[in-house]
Amino acid sequence: MDGDTLYSIGDLARRTGLTVKTIRFYSDRGIVPPTGRSPAGYRLYDIDAVARLDFVRTLRTLGLDLPTIRKFVDRELPLPEVAAAHAEALAVQIRTLRLRRAVLTAVARRGPTPEEMDLMHRLAKLSEKERGGLIAEFLDDVFAHLHADPPFTAVIRTMTPELPDDPEAEQVEAWVELAELSQDPDFRAAVRRMADDQAAERAQGDTAVVRRDLAAVIRDQVGPALAVGVAPASPEADPVVAALTAHYACVSGHRDDSDLRRRLLTRLESVNDPRRERYFQLLAVINGWPAPHSLTMVFDWSIQALRARTERAGP
Repeated sequence: MDGDTLYSIGDLARRTGLTVKTIRFYSDRGIVPPTGRSPAGYRLYDIDAVARLDFVRTLRTLGLDLPTIRKFVDRELPLPEVAAAHAEALAVQIRTLRLRRAVLTAVARRGPTPEEMDLMHRLAKLSEKERGGLIAEFLDDVFAHLHADPPFTAVIRTMTPELPDDPEAEQVEAWVELAELSQDPDFRAAVRRMADDQAAERAQGDTAVVRRDLAAVIRDQVGPALAVGVAPASPEADPVVAALTAHYACVSGHRDDSDLRRRLLTRLESVNDPRRERYFQLLAVINGWPAPHSLTMVFDWSIQALRARTERAGP
């Protein structure tokens, strides 16, 4: 009977498809120990060795190391637990490979500069936590002194990119550009000034009014005038400018006068930074959000309208 038969290494090799060298290697390490020896001293194995070798080959195909396999066959480790751990390890490898594929696709499409290429290479090697750390450092630098203010905590969340496990090349390109932008000292200083201005407005102005974002007010007030072709310096623009300055007077806690118009002009010139808009465009690509509406035209109109009126008013 087959159960009583003993096999040489050569017999095992023919039955399992493994090489004699491989079987001897497993045997030397105690993974598939021999059942006995022939009169000439050659190793002999029973039928269980065939099943064990098939099992070992399956585990090796899955990428398990020999010490772990040894514990398996010796029943020192429960198979379900190790299978679950190995499945998670494979999931991490798959995510890494997907990211590397997206990076290579982006490189092929974009033809990056040496600096961008270095950043892409780093991106492919970074863990999700490490990638997030690059942007978190930027946000901490900009908003560190405002973390205790709940509205700014919400702002930080809305400015945080989350690259998916299986990104598209466009998302990789956007992440690289956003990471470069976040490392720009001038951009950091500009965002910090915007945050400080907004914090000052919250501290000084009417709380109920401050809750409404200045950009939203400008969009709602200026958008219709822009749509019908009202010129910024024309008399027809006066009611629109009056509405803006009245709102900003409540926001900032200052009187609505020529000085406030100059304050608002400076504030809008600071906010109307193309890098700020680009940051949110890139963020939307990375996070899979709808593309934000551009506010450049309404900001430009508002700045021109305020500048025309401050120049008329004089110093």
